[in-house]
Amino acid sequence: MSPHIETGEHKALRAAVAALGAKYGRDYITRTIAEGRPPTELWQEAGKLGYLGVNLPEEHGGGGGGITELSIVLEELGAAGSPLLMLVVSPAICGTVIARFGTDEQKRTWLPALSDGSRLMAFGITEPDAGSNSHRITTTARRDPASGDWLLTGRKVFISGVDIADAVLIVGRTETVSAEEGRTGSLKPCLFIVPTDAEGFQKRPIDMELNAAEKQFELTLDDVRLPADALVGDEDAGLLQLFAGLNPERIMTAAFAIGMGRYALSKAIGYARDRTVWKTPIGAHQAIAHPLAQAHIDLELARLMMQKAAHLYDAGDDIGAGEAANMAKYAAGEACVKAVDQAVHTLGGNGLTREFGLASLITAARVARIAPVSREMILNYVSHQTLGLPKSY
Repeated sequence: MSPHIETGEHKALRAAVAALGAKYGRDYITRTIAEGRPPTELWQEAGKLGYLGVNLPEEHGGGGGGITELSIVLEELGAAGSPLLMLVVSPAICGTVIARFGTDEQKRTWLPALSDGSRLMAFGITEPDAGSNSHRITTTARRDPASGDWLLTGRKVFISGVDIADAVLIVGRTETVSAEEGRTGSLKPCLFIVPTDAEGFQKRPIDMELNAAEKQFELTLDDVRLPADALVGDEDAGLLQLFAGLNPERIMTAAFAIGMGRYALSKAIGYARDRTVWKTPIGAHQAIAHPLAQAHIDLELARLMMQKAAHLYDAGDDIGAGEAANMAKYAAGEACVKAVDQAVHTLGGNGLTREFGLASLITAARVARIAPVSREMILNYVSHQTLGLPKSY
């Protein structure tokens, strides 16, 4: 079976998740945003139905699938107007990293709870002075020689969902990596499970103009003491463990963007079919119809690359998945922004009203271009890694 032709099981999963998404819809998400709370009811029901952990191992309460299946869940919820951003973070990044590199105890403790939605984990990598250059990460872990504990110190920014998370998977570095190595680009990241109620762990909400159910936070870690078993994987494993989480993040961001684009496009198509200004519905005019058709094509092409990336990742091809995941995220981000823009434009003034609920997506769509990696950094990756061109930095 070609990875780009969905199986009957995948089609059934799409239909089932689409039905769940329709049960809640955009109005539900809008209401939770207005009330300043997360979409808890949808999250819990998705967990009970097995959708949150569809990518996690069956022996630990998951569905035994992969990022292919989890991306279907997020895309269909997004297409129904009720996406769950924390799907990108909790099961896709954190769950995947723990499933691949965690100890047996870490797997027993976290994976069943991440799968059923009873616990949630955030992910912390971005820092104020690092930005797109993760090699400049300065969050540092050092050993307490007396106890063997880790002491973690540093800052993180734009960390999603910390207020609803039980722990944050923090990317740091050991103090054996010198500042000079940091400047020259040598990074050996270590990943730590940090409880959000740990002493020395502080969170501060970031005031965002983006309307989203999930809030963004700045974190300060001041000698946060962690037991030796808080480390996930090998402290000398390097980038392999980090990209085990970052590649799924890019794939899932693509799914988020494609779902959002599909939702906006469906609203515009419905409007274009019904809205009559002269003798025929406005959708009969090619100036309206063709841009919507182009938006649909772009979304479908992005989905193909997303499916390729997910297939490569699930097959264990981390290098191939890295290239495809970046391309998928780029294509989906561009397609989403264009689809939302064209949807708003199709509705004219109505596209900016609360009644139709598209205007807020203008800001949300740009997130897919910016996070978790900017389109410019993806173009850098492709030009260097794929095309073999020299770096300018």
